[in-house]
Amino acid sequence: MKTFKEIVAEASKTITELMPWDVDERKKANEDLMIVDIREECEFSRFHIKGSMLVPRGILESACEEEYEDAIADLVDGRDKEIVVICRSGLRSVLGTQMLQIMGFKNVSSMKTGLRGWNDYELPLYDLKQNVLDPDDVDEMLKAGFCSAFMHPDRRTIIA
Repeated sequence: MKTFKEIVAEASKTITELMPWDVDERKKANEDLMIVDIREECEFSRFHIKGSMLVPRGILESACEEEYEDAIADLVDGRDKEIVVICRSGLRSVLGTQMLQIMGFKNVSSMKTGLRGWNDYELPLYDLKQNVLDPDDVDEMLKAGFCSAFMHPDRRTIIA
């Protein structure tokens, strides 16, 4: 049996990883760059990179194939485009990047350190209204584990 860390470590040997500042430079240099955020909707709605596309990890594969109802046209047609896959910490994105490579995507990479690293370098993150968020506020959101109450009901705070 392998642990999640072991699976990610093995997968990271087969993909390209970029640091957040490299992704920022690629974004500025290539207006067609696709940033695919594979976090959950509750994560994305709190903060994201402007112009990134939400494709939760659970539907990534079907979003790339036009025969499925989850299909996203930009992904279906994006096998030759430059794509950077992102997540919160850079672990899920390693697996997502590996999967896209298996599915025939030619120029795909993962953002190492994820949005935690992006925020640590004080690169801009936005809310759903496209307001720039303060890096300290994002850091607090990252520490809070804001989705865990939805994913793990036994951790919910009971409000009387």
